[in-house]
Amino acid sequence: MTLLRKGPWWLGLAVIFMGAVCFYASTDLAATAQYAAIGPGMFVAGVGLGLIGLGVLLLIQIARGEVFEPEDAENAVPGQSMDRRAFFTALLGAIVPALTIETLGLPMTAMLSFMLVARAFGSKRLVSDLVVGFVLATMCWFLFGWLGLQLGGFFPLAGV
Repeated sequence: MTLLRKGPWWLGLAVIFMGAVCFYASTDLAATAQYAAIGPGMFVAGVGLGLIGLGVLLLIQIARGEVFEPEDAENAVPGQSMDRRAFFTALLGAIVPALTIETLGLPMTAMLSFMLVARAFGSKRLVSDLVVGFVLATMCWFLFGWLGLQLGGFFPLAGV
């Protein structure tokens, strides 16, 4: 019973659970596409299986007594609480696509998400982050369109 209290078992189990959810979700997606041999379902299944494997490896490390402490390269200060503002800004950056992708389209949504996550990591260049996010997302939108994958309208709110 004391072995269960030594390590963060919940973390390994959470990673396995996320992998299982991804793998289950991949069963509803096509594994192949019209123009390419690999479809969206294959990527999601691969991510799910990868997460399950990493979760198992994490549980093995915990069972062996591995101690998880910040390393010097992480610039983490032991005992310091997390930056809640940065965490919630990054969380908002992850939630924005679910709320805006249908009305704003991929480029605008990705631009906002990129800016929020960059801000969470300490960037103070708001306009630059918006421009970089827009350029990257626009390139992805055109690339996926060229590959024959539909990502919705460029900017549905404006009818484009």
